[in-house]
Amino acid sequence: MSAATVTEAPAALGTDDDPHVGIRAHLRHISALVRRNVLWIRQDPESMFDVILMPIVFTLLFVFVFGGAIAGKGNQDEYVNYVVPGLMAMMGMNIAMGVGTGFNQDFQTGVMDRFRSLPISRASVLIAKISVEIGRLLLATAILLGVGFLLGLSVSNVPGLFAAIGLALVFGSSIMWIFLTMGVVMKNAQAIQGMGFLVLMPLQFGSSIFSPPSTMPGWLQTFTDYNPLSSLADAARGLMNGGQPVAHDVMITLLWSLVITVVMAPVAIHKYRTKT
Repeated sequence: MSAATVTEAPAALGTDDDPHVGIRAHLRHISALVRRNVLWIRQDPESMFDVILMPIVFTLLFVFVFGGAIAGKGNQDEYVNYVVPGLMAMMGMNIAMGVGTGFNQDFQTGVMDRFRSLPISRASVLIAKISVEIGRLLLATAILLGVGFLLGLSVSNVPGLFAAIGLALVFGSSIMWIFLTMGVVMKNAQAIQGMGFLVLMPLQFGSSIFSPPSTMPGWLQTFTDYNPLSSLADAARGLMNGGQPVAHDVMITLLWSLVITVVMAPVAIHKYRTKT
């Protein structure tokens, strides 16, 4: 996509006008915007610190600081096999929050106004953003698994490992639509981070990511039973090492992902189109 192509017919900012483009043009726009986002990351490598450091810090923290208390002294090796699949679910949520803050900052700097002045589909901008973030999430997951293997993580089902990674990516990408919407409607990145932590902390710690729900009070067990992060974490454990049925948890995770995407993707695109 050349500069001449995208500057032929500027669209008015703050309107719901969306240029009608064919599928091939739509894919070209997404490809060009993905390349732009990747080049921006290359120019600002500090933006990758969360992807690189977060899986390392969280894995070491929970295995060596909390692992003994949760799994019992001397059972840290077993806890690695429990917590690492759970952290795969957690990575998607945390990186999704970064999507919202980054998107909001692009609005503050005028980058999004520039994009909305170009004759490209509004959805292309958001899809390109999510595509790059899925790549970042995949890198974070690879680092998480690398640290896990160094600490003694065992995987008895290699195809199941890749299925668990794919499931985490699908769910993480659906959550990104929520934070993209927040990035559009909220005034600044600090507000997104504050709201994000208020939502993410109960979801993450009120799940089976870090400890079995059987150790929790009855009312909290009820919450964890309906928490999609519990379904994703349990599905990842079952896919990677077996020992438990996974069909129900996989279906629940995919259903949550589908519903969130179907509901929030149109909302995010509409809010992006009409933001003034």
